[in-house]
Amino acid sequence: MKHLLMLLLQNLLMTLMTCSTNPTSQHEDARHEDARREDARHEDARHEDARHDADSSFNEGAFGYDAHFLHKQDPQLVTLWSEDRQAGVIVSPKYQAKVFTSTAKGMEGLSYGWVNYQLLASNKKVPHMNGYGGEDRFWIGPEGGQYSVFFEPGAEMVYDHWYTPPAIDTEPFQPVGQDAQAIHLQKEMQLKNYAGHTFHLLADRTITLLSAKQSAQLLDTKLPQGVSFVGYESKNSITNQGDSAWTEDTGAICIWILGMFRPSATATVVIPYQQGDASRLGPVATTDYFGQIPPDRLKEEGVIYFKVDGKERGKLGLTSQRAKGIAGSYDEANQVLTLVQYTFSEGERYVNQRWEQQQQPFQGDVLNAYNDGPLEDGSQMGPFFEIESSSPAAFLKPGQQITHFHRTFHFSGEEQQLDKLARETLGVGLQTIKKVF
Repeated sequence: MKHLLMLLLQNLLMTLMTCSTNPTSQHEDARHEDARREDARHEDARHEDARHDADSSFNEGAFGYDAHFLHKQDPQLVTLWSEDRQAGVIVSPKYQAKVFTSTAKGMEGLSYGWVNYQLLASNKKVPHMNGYGGEDRFWIGPEGGQYSVFFEPGAEMVYDHWYTPPAIDTEPFQPVGQDAQAIHLQKEMQLKNYAGHTFHLLADRTITLLSAKQSAQLLDTKLPQGVSFVGYESKNSITNQGDSAWTEDTGAICIWILGMFRPSATATVVIPYQQGDASRLGPVATTDYFGQIPPDRLKEEGVIYFKVDGKERGKLGLTSQRAKGIAGSYDEANQVLTLVQYTFSEGERYVNQRWEQQQQPFQGDVLNAYNDGPLEDGSQMGPFFEIESSSPAAFLKPGQQITHFHRTFHFSGEEQQLDKLARETLGVGLQTIKKVF
């Protein structure tokens, strides 16, 4: 009996000891857990700091450099990535929903779009045009003529009176939807043209990162193996939100998409065009927007070749009778083939963008290419070059909408592989492109 009482007493003491130590043990566990969580937070912060430091350590010209720089300008910046994080596209809601740049080789890869670092970093606005850059930017035309939205009514059509409307120059778009491969943005606008008519419209843009399969289908070709690639599409719409129709009397506007790319001493724009008699199709191209492009920079040999080194201003344009829905460029130094595909209709009318009172304000270009260069005073915005496309003139009744697609593809790899792709899409091989200038 005595032995049994001793065992019960030992068990009671053990229970009392356990009860007295458990709260302390639980408290210590909680403290250790809090410490582990704090360490984890600090570790995550260190990783994040290291990531930002790595981004800022990229050399200028790399996608990572531009991604880091642009994120500081627009905290809402969106990057669409392929599953392997090699193909990427940067879209900025703050800067007019533009695609700033893209890559085919991840953060370390070449950044294909031209970015105006100086203007962006200044946080200042300039009066005529804030050329922030971007390889797919949304504008509204026409730029010149009696229905221009860049000149006030009655103003002389010279540079001193030319102003880009703030809605397409400095004001943000609003994101309204996003998934892994696309972002959808909108903006309401009011634009007054040279004739005094005010357009009330909704601008709508969806930027979609394209897969290799989608790109091959759109280009109607097989993409070569071993080539780095990025492709994306901008779907652009404008809707008449006013109470009256847009007619020949009021003037009509258009969707105008401009891509600004990095120039090179070895870069050439290549534009296939419809062959045929000029009496039926008109001239092959308009080549005197800023004075006649000299022959050492422009050749027409079944396709148009245009030297785009960013050293001399020049612009050309093709009508819908001559256009074929595709253009491109080849940069020999970086072995980059760029293709631009756009929608058009031969039977539609297109706005005339020339800075003059026009006899035919609705017989303009569907495709343009521009090479930047110094102005008369020696100043220069770029250097860059552009490939641009426009929608038909938007003769819309209230509530009606017009849509324009503009697609950009960049391919980087061995010339033998790129050559076949160039032949299948542009109708000419790389050796010919390389030797034309």
